Amino acid sequence: MGLWTLLEGFLLLANALAILNEDRFLAPRGWSFQEYSGGVKRHSFKGQILGLIYATQYLRVPLILLNLLCIVVKMVSG
Repeated sequence: MGLWTLLEGFLLLANALAILNEDRFLAPRGWSFQEYSGGVKRHSFKGQILGLIYATQYLRVPLILLNLLCIVVKMVSG
């Protein structure tokens, strides 16, 4: 496993987190951001994961550009 494969894996994980819908998937399971907007709960493990999910959803445009770059590199290198 090389560095490129590891980076592709992180990109796929970021894509998976970016497409999660709060209303249909996160809120029914108790992972809504409104529950963890307080100071103490935000520093818990669940709060940190929620922050990561919302950060990936906020940075969708750079994520799209990284996906395009990965596609182009895969097409060129084979």
